[in-house]
Parts: sequence; C-alpha cells; structure tokens
Amino acid sequence: MIHVHTSARLALTRLLLASLGLCPLSQALAQAPPPSLYLPRNVRQAYAKQTRSPDGRPGAAYWQNRGRYEISIALQPPDRTVRGTETITYFNNSPDTLHRLVFKLLVNIHKPGAARAGNANPAYLTSGVHVDAFTVDGKPGKWPPDGGVFTSQVVALAAPLMPRDSVQLQFIWHYELSRLSGREGAIDSTTFFLAYFYPRVAVYDDYNSWDTASADDRLEFYSDFNDYDVRVSVPANFLVWGTGTLRNASQVLQPGAAGRLEQSFASDTTIRVATTAQVAASAVTAQESMNAWHFTAADVPDVTFAVSNHYNWDAQSVVVDDATHRRASAQAAYSDQARDYRGMARYAAHALDWLSHSWPGVPYPWEHVTVVQGFAGMEYPMMANDESYADTVFSRFVAEHEIAHSYFPFYMGTNETRYSFMDEGWATALEYLISQADLGPDRATAEFKQNRVDGWVHDPSPVQDVPTVTPFTSGNNGYVKPALGYLAVKELLGDSRFRAGLHTYMDRWHGKHPMPWDFFNSMNAGAGVNLDWFWQNWFFSNYYIDLAVTAVTPTASGYRVTIQNIGGMAAPVDVKFSFADGTHETLHQTPAIWQPDHRVAHVEIRTTRRLRSLELDGGIWMDADPGNNRWAAP
Repeated sequence: MIHVHTSARLALTRLLLASLGLCPLSQALAQAPPPSLYLPRNVRQAYAKQTRSPDGRPGAAYWQNRGRYEISIALQPPDRTVRGTETITYFNNSPDTLHRLVFKLLVNIHKPGAARAGNANPAYLTSGVHVDAFTVDGKPGKWPPDGGVFTSQVVALAAPLMPRDSVQLQFIWHYELSRLSGREGAIDSTTFFLAYFYPRVAVYDDYNSWDTASADDRLEFYSDFNDYDVRVSVPANFLVWGTGTLRNASQVLQPGAAGRLEQSFASDTTIRVATTAQVAASAVTAQESMNAWHFTAADVPDVTFAVSNHYNWDAQSVVVDDATHRRASAQAAYSDQARDYRGMARYAAHALDWLSHSWPGVPYPWEHVTVVQGFAGMEYPMMANDESYADTVFSRFVAEHEIAHSYFPFYMGTNETRYSFMDEGWATALEYLISQADLGPDRATAEFKQNRVDGWVHDPSPVQDVPTVTPFTSGNNGYVKPALGYLAVKELLGDSRFRAGLHTYMDRWHGKHPMPWDFFNSMNAGAGVNLDWFWQNWFFSNYYIDLAVTAVTPTASGYRVTIQNIGGMAAPVDVKFSFADGTHETLHQTPAIWQPDHRVAHVEIRTTRRLRSLELDGGIWMDADPGNNRWAAP
C-alpha cells in the first residue's frame, strides 16, 4: 500500500467517488463490459477437456502426475563428488498413454556447451551428471550416452505407461559439485549446497504436455508435488540441513545438540543448537565414520540440502496457525564471520509470523524454514540460500523475499520457467508489504522505488514493454511490473475484496498447477468483480506508467483536472493541491479512474478556494516522465 500524507489518508475513506460522479466500486466496475482476455489455444483446449474451467476452478477432469522418491546420497568434503542411488515410483494420473518419459538433469547446466543465459567461468564448469545405471521396472533401461545430454533428457519406454498406472525407475548416478557456488555448489571447501542434485521426472501437465524447457541459469523451475524419503550420508562433525522432517536427530546428533534442537521447536527465542567451536570439538554429531541424516517430506515440489563442518546452527519457532496452535521452526546456518546472520533465525521467524497472519494471510504450510549462508539469494521448499551482507537490514530483506516464495511458487505449484510473474511478482509485492511493517511506510517506499521500480520505469528499451504474460520472460517482467500490478489491484479492490480474491485463488489451486488464467478468473470470482479490464491493461498490454496534467479548468463547483495517461497503465495516483490561502490537500485516485478510458481521466475538485498549483505523485507507481506532472496558476 502506498504511503500518502495525512490529508490523503482522510481522502482514502472517500475515494473521491462522489466528486468523480462514480457509483460504489462494484457498480462502477460493472458498468462497462470488460474486454475479453486473450486465450491461447492450449487454454481453450483445457477448457474443452474440462481439466480447467473458465470460472477459474480446476475442472471436473483435472489431473496431475506425481512421484515417490527414495534417495540416498553420500559425500565426503572436501571431495566435491556426490554419489547417489534413487528409486522413483512415477504415477501417471493422466488419461494419456505415455510412450516416453522426460527427465530433468538440472546440474548439467555446468557442462561445457550447455545453453546458458550468460558466460561461464571455468570454475563453474563440470562434467555434469553421470548416470551409472538405469532400470525401468527392474529391467535395464535405454539411457542415452552422457555426451551431449543437457538439462532435459527424453527416454523411450520399452512398454508404454498406461493411464492410472505407475512405473518404477532406478538410478545410480554421480556428479561433481561446481567450485563456483551459485544456486548450488561448493560454498567453501567443506560447505556444500545441494540443489537440483537428483534425476527427476519432468512435469507432464494437461495444457502443455511434457516440460522440456532447458534450464539456463536465468529462468527458474517447474516441478510436480512429490513425496521424498532422503538419506544424506556425511562424515562425523558434518551438519546437514534440508527440506522436510529430520527423522533421526537422536542418532546423528549427540544428546545435548538433539535436546537443544527439540527445545527450539517450542521456543519463541533463538537457541544455539550448535556452534562452530562445538562442532570443531566433536561435541555435536555422532562420532561414526559416516552419519546418514534421514529426511522425509510429503507433497513438496523439490528437496534441497546443505552440509558444513564449521557452520553455526540457530533455531527457534513461531505460531503460524492460531486455530490449531501449530508452530513452525525458523533456523539459520552460517559462519562465524557472517555478523548479519546472528539474528537470522529471529528474522525468519518474524517473516513466517507476518506472512501467516498478514499477507497472504495463510498459515505457513511447511514445518520449518532454514536460511543458509551462501551466495544465491535463492528459494527452495523450506530452505533459502542467501548471501551475507554488511547491511543487516538488506540481509533481512533478502531472507523475507525468499521465504515469501514458500507460497509462490511452492505452495501454489506455478510454472516459474514459463510464467515467472506468478511467483517472483508475488514475492516482490509481499517484500514491499512486509517492509512497511519492518521499516515504516516512508523508508519502505523509498527503498522499493530505488531498488525495484526505478530500474524499470526509467528504462525505455522495448524489452521493458513486453506484456507481462509473455512466456519465458523474467527480469522486470517477472518482478517489478507484476508486483506493482498486484499492489494496484489491492488498491482498486480494498483489502477485504483483495483478500477474498487472493484466498479464493489459493484455496482452489494450492498443491496443483495453476496457469495465469486460473489466477485471473479466480481473483474475479473471489472478489466478486470482473477485473478483466485491469488484467488486460496490466498483464496483456505493452503499457508503462507515464501520466501528465494536460488541463485545469475552472468549474461552477471548483476545478476540473484532466490527466492524460501517456503510458496507458492503470496506476493509482495522488493529486496534490496547493491553494492560494496556503492550505494543501491530496486526493487519492485508485486505478478505477482508468476503467472508462485508459487514456484520459478527469478529477473534479469541489472547492471555493483559489487553486495555486498541483502535482501528480504516484508513490511506488513511479512516473517515467515526471516533468509534465505539475501545473501552476498563471
């Protein structure tokens, strides 16, 4: 929500509907039929097959596939080789007979010759994933040679996988962690972050068939909701953090550390589960040659793990569901040198609390989140791999953004690769809202404008004007533009209707695979207003934000201000007036003023005072050319 001055806050209660000659919001937005949204042919086909519905619900014939993964991996740092065995039971819930499977080998992004969005440092490169053995239902499978295999691999099945049937797949594989840590790899010589480390079946869905998109180190990921049973074997004195429930804490940890971890699950304050000194003194883990840390997770789109023999381990918890009094654990793993991480468990707990109770206002769906000091600024189910910063406030900001991703994409199952605005846009919007609570509206707005909006609105290159709904785009199209759009529709609807729309979408589609049209139509249904004109304007157009005052005309009741929307985008705006008697007033305009005509709007000022000057102020909805936002009386 934009911060405005006190006079504007008073004006918010009026919304200028009377002065604009408008009806109440729901009537005003219903006066003109909204334009129909562009529907790709595959969306029309999904409606025809009844896997999805035009009203935004999952269709009567909706389905999605899933897998059950049993994985064992072993590593012995500083050796960067990861060795694993894996059994996948893959369930074909579709009505289709599958003659082939598509697998994701995402760490093959490190292979020389892989398609990447940028150049690769030699330290980044590895030989990729080596599949040492592959079986299908116990019989040797025809796995193609490693040479030339990148992040997607198509494998023909000797016998087709029939609808409502399953197949059991087994892998023995190994790969070398990259020396240049990013989203995954070696953080230091004995601290590793394991993400995308296992062969997985790609998503096969009802509207796009197999996901064969290549990972390119820019666009992110798309995964089914699976069940995982994982064992991570590491030498004594190595700690392991990961997605899911640690099932054998009493076996891999000594009693003191295991007790402190258990105590943290009910503690509102941070407990130091383990220190660097304790780990070095062999006082934390079991002193076996290898300890197998056992984790399980159900209905999650991925798993990831971090290991270290010199990281501190902090933990506490917070109530995330008031109805059931359920608590979630907030943990941090970091080196002694990372001063900003000393409060990280507390910051993570605050994020879980705020996200659960404010926006999106849905209880955090998982049992814990662990923020690991690394280099990625990247989210994973129940995990984050974040840099250390000298500015603790910025460290907290990054962690909050990544934890917000727990809902989008992980709870909601969106396709980050194809439609990044469905996850990054929401995380960016939530980042702004929680920053208001953390920093106050003024500072949150100033930092959001500087760090997010300025780089988009003042970049005139054509790529910035590509419609947000365009598949396979990211950058400002994935982060800033959709975040501003979500915040603008919050302004348009008000908190109550916005919450109803958002929760309708989340209730319908969590644990599934929503498309953008499922979101738009569910928001319409939940809010009780057809917002297609707004979605068309913000997500399907090449508009940007640029307003101008073109006329101020005296009227019998005061003045009429004409605002031209040069950029075309239906953004909120404050109209700030200065009168000859030295008084000031601010009238807040929601995006509703642009529904009748997105190119021009008129604001009526009812006053007997003489107007001296006025200016337009969009707040976080910054203007590309503020030079024409002012008017002064001659």
